[in-house]
Amino acid sequence: MIYIVGLGPGDPQRIPAQALVVLGSGLPTLARTLRHPAWTLPGPLADLLAQGHCVVTALDDEYETNETFDDTYDAIVARVLRVAAGGDVAYAVPGHPLVGETTVARLLPQARVAGIPCKVIGAPSFVDAVLEAIGEAVTADLHVLDALALNPDDAAPAPSLRTGGPLLLYQVHSRDAASATKLALMRAGYPDEFEVTLVRGAGVPGAESVRAVPLFALDRGDMDHLTSLWVPPLAEAERRPGFDGLVRVMARLRDPLNGCPWDLKQTHASLKRYVIEEAYEVVEAIDRIDTDSGDPDLLCEELGDLLLQVAFHTQLASEEGFFDAEDVCATIVEKLVRRHPHIFGDVEVRDAEEVLTNWNAIKAGEKGKEERTSILDGVPQGMPALMRALEVSRRVVKVGFEWPDIGGVLDKVEEEIAELRAEVRAGTSRDRIASELGDLLFTLVNFARHLGIDPEEALREQVTRFSRRFHYIEEGARDQSRPVESLSLEEMETFWARAKQEETRK
Repeated sequence: MIYIVGLGPGDPQRIPAQALVVLGSGLPTLARTLRHPAWTLPGPLADLLAQGHCVVTALDDEYETNETFDDTYDAIVARVLRVAAGGDVAYAVPGHPLVGETTVARLLPQARVAGIPCKVIGAPSFVDAVLEAIGEAVTADLHVLDALALNPDDAAPAPSLRTGGPLLLYQVHSRDAASATKLALMRAGYPDEFEVTLVRGAGVPGAESVRAVPLFALDRGDMDHLTSLWVPPLAEAERRPGFDGLVRVMARLRDPLNGCPWDLKQTHASLKRYVIEEAYEVVEAIDRIDTDSGDPDLLCEELGDLLLQVAFHTQLASEEGFFDAEDVCATIVEKLVRRHPHIFGDVEVRDAEEVLTNWNAIKAGEKGKEERTSILDGVPQGMPALMRALEVSRRVVKVGFEWPDIGGVLDKVEEEIAELRAEVRAGTSRDRIASELGDLLFTLVNFARHLGIDPEEALREQVTRFSRRFHYIEEGARDQSRPVESLSLEEMETFWARAKQEETRK
C-alpha cells in the first residue's frame, strides 16, 4: 500500500490528524521535499521526527541530479514504486496530494498498472491558502495552472488563459518562471497594466506575503518555491478579442432581430466573390512585404479580412445546422495531424519531396476521395486559369503523360506559335484563334513547370514590372505637363527604356 499523505500549505498546525497517524506509525516515509515548512517549523510533525516516530527519506536530491522537471518527477515516481514493491510506504507531499501535485498525477496510474493500491490522505491545498491570503471567494470558472507548463512562444495562448475567469498559477518559483508567465498572459490578451497578485508563503506562519503588481512588473522582485500568482477575472471590455470573439461578433451581426441588414441578406453564393477578393488582397500584401515596401500591419489586417470570410460562411452553416466553428477547427487539425505522420507519428522522411509523396498518398485514401475515377477529379473549376492549368499538368505527369525533356516542350511551344500564326494569317474564326492561343498558353505552363516556375506568379510579377514601367512613362509625361496620350510611341519607348535602366541600377 502507498499512503499518499498531504502536508497542507505549510502551517504545521493544519496537518490533518489522519496524516500524522500515518506518518507517526513507523512506516518508511518518502518526502518529495523537506524544504516544505511543515517539516521545519515547530509543530506535531517536527515532534514526530524528534521522537523517532517518523523515519523519512528526502527526495530533494532528484532535483539536483535530473536535467528537467519532467525527468525529476519520473525519477521520484520510480523511487516510490520501488520502495512500495517491498511493502507499505508513506509518500508525503506539500498541500493536497490531488491538487497541483504532478508526481501524484503520475504515480496513481503507474501504481494501478503495478497492482499496488494507493490511499490518498488529503489536507488543505495551496489553493485554500492563497484564497485565504488574498481574501477572495470563488464560485465558478477558477483555473488552477502550473506556471512551468506555460510557453510564451506558443503560436496560440493556452485556452485556459483566455477564459477571462480567475486564474491561480503555482510554481512561479523564479524570475524566469515569472517572466514566462507574464509573457504568456500578455499574449493571451491581458493588458500590461492589469493588476495581479503575487502570494508568497501562503498559509505559512510568519512567512506569508501578498503583493499586488501590474502585470508588466511581475518578474521584478523575489520569488521562491512557495510563490503563487493570483490573476483576477478579466472584464469582457478589457479582453483582447480572439477567434471566439470573432465568432460571437459574426453571430451578433446575423441576429435575426437585431443584426445588420446587409449581413442578414448574404448567402454562401453571394459571398463567393469576397473570398476570392480577400485572398488576392492577402497575396498583394505579401508581395509588398517581399519587395521591402510593405507594412506587416497591412498583412495582419488583410488576413483578418480573409478570416472574416471563414467566420461568415461558418456562421451560415451553423444556422443551417450543418457545422460550426468548432467543427471547422477540428476538421483541419485532424487533417493536419493525419497528413503529417512524420511529425505526429513514427514515419520517417528524407526530404520535402517525400513529405509531398506521403501527403498525396494519404489524401487519396481519405473519405470522399474514393469516388473519384480520374486523376483530374478534384481540381477546382473556379481556380484562375493558369493555376488550374499548372495543377492539371502536374497531375497527368504522375502517370507518365510527359515530354522526355525540356527540349521537347520548347519544340511544342514553337509548334503552337506556328499554328497560331497560321490561323491569324488565314483569317479564321475568333474561336479557332482562341483555341490555338489556349494551346500555346497551356504549353507555356508546362514549360514553366519543367523549370520549377509558377506561371501564375511569373505573370503576376511581369504585370507588376509592366505597371511600374508604365507609371514611369506617366510621370515623364507629367514632368512635361503633357497628358500621357499625347506622347508618341517613340517617346513612350524612350521612357520605357529609362525605367528598365532604373530597375537595373537598383
